[in-house]
Amino acid sequence: MKQTHSHRHPAVKRNCTSHSPKLWCSCDIESDIRKVRDVEEAILSQCQMHAFTDRDLFALKLAVEEAINNAIRHGNRSDTSKQIHIKYRVTPRRCDIVIEDEGDGFNPAAVPDPTSEHNLEQTSGRGLLLMRAFMNSVVFNESGNAVTLTKFNDSIRQTSRHRVAFG
Repeated sequence: MKQTHSHRHPAVKRNCTSHSPKLWCSCDIESDIRKVRDVEEAILSQCQMHAFTDRDLFALKLAVEEAINNAIRHGNRSDTSKQIHIKYRVTPRRCDIVIEDEGDGFNPAAVPDPTSEHNLEQTSGRGLLLMRAFMNSVVFNESGNAVTLTKFNDSIRQTSRHRVAFG
């Protein structure tokens, strides 16, 4: 049975099929920068319920904000008649987020390296670098209009390492 959860974040209507660990929630927002915070809060609140570390939460917030802002500005060209489609799943071990715009897409390999000497003073082009630095995985679809971000829960990984080290 599909449920729409909107009591915590009224601007984001989430469609979730159940409360199982395999749950994918989805929401669509118009291409408006002001809507990004509501999506972030919805995702981060689920991560907090699964005891993601503060470092994980910071990384997720930064990457989600960057990906949605890029989808709005570059993908949909800030056209408010176009939507950003977001799917996410949070389990005790990981958070997966798919962000898709309605634009033509791009080739991520063609984005200039912001760390090269020629690009150091450029005011844009660092978003992909940040997403890749903070996420465990950043994968674009073939057309370049959707990105899948994955972040593993460091509190689970630290506990696992501790168990291995100390029996």
